Amino acid sequence: MPQLPDLLVAAIALVRDRRVLMVTARGRDVHYMPGGKIDPGETAAEAAAREAREEVALDLDPDELEELFEVVVQAHGEPEGRLVRMRVFLAETDAAPAASAEVGALHWVTTADAHRCPPAGRETLARLAASGLID
Repeated sequence: MPQLPDLLVAAIALVRDRRVLMVTARGRDVHYMPGGKIDPGETAAEAAAREAREEVALDLDPDELEELFEVVVQAHGEPEGRLVRMRVFLAETDAAPAASAEVGALHWVTTADAHRCPPAGRETLARLAASGLID
């Protein structure tokens, strides 16, 4: 069976008061990082900034995003063995995020909410906590 290509995605970590912003899609209850697939010809930082604008109405400068780490885990809802490679960028802004048409709700979460997340989200929460950014 041919190996499915990894899903290349980028996400932002907007941290406030030791919590990180996560979103749920309309009609779903899984929490995920604001982000999405990296388009051809786009850098990971550009993808993270574009997705932040599309999902949570934040206007971020890709050049000001600091890459924290890459999470590589089984992709949620994909065939066994298909991996997601999610590059997570720290976002700094005082602007208030707002849910877009594709997002049902915004959530400020800690590691206590990990059970609501797919594998990439759980790993991201663990790493943000390990680096002292969230509880």
